[in-house]
Amino acid sequence: MNNEYLNQVIRERRAIFPSQYNNKPVSKEFIKNLLENANWAPTHRLTEPWRFKVVRGGTKDRLGSFLSDTYTDITPDDKFSPFKVKKIKDKCDASDTIIAICMQRDAKERVPEWEEIAATAMAVQNMWLTCASNNVGCYWSSPVSIKYADQFFELEEGERCLGFLYIGNYDKEDELSSKRNPVEEKVKWFD
Repeated sequence: MNNEYLNQVIRERRAIFPSQYNNKPVSKEFIKNLLENANWAPTHRLTEPWRFKVVRGGTKDRLGSFLSDTYTDITPDDKFSPFKVKKIKDKCDASDTIIAICMQRDAKERVPEWEEIAATAMAVQNMWLTCASNNVGCYWSSPVSIKYADQFFELEEGERCLGFLYIGNYDKEDELSSKRNPVEEKVKWFD
């Protein structure tokens, strides 16, 4: 394994937003590989809590309508924004694929729930790194409407939605920057 390449991918990984996507399709084979890499995330007691709902084609439009209608229904008039309704639909329209990120709670509750949420987040990180290493954009969004995902998807008993991973190709010519404070500010050594 090339450690320098791995370091580069980790450090250059960025949120690429749907508004940055172009219309070039993302292959189904790539999505399958993305999901396979997610499946290799660490998981305590092998509960493998991650569950994914892959949304493409016409279902993507229906999801956009569901999310914008849900926002409209649950938002008080004084906080409602027509701009937000449009933005919700635009995110769905601009994305090639949307993956609902779900977590299936272990029926025996052998591990704390936070560990299963963390394992699911690690699966998403595997997907994000896969996208980054292939110059495919992705963005994890957790809108309030995820609480209502069971009205769109058939969620199993104990399953809940943690957000949506929006995926699309983008033109890499734009330099994507980010900043992190030095790690030394976040670490205490005990020798």
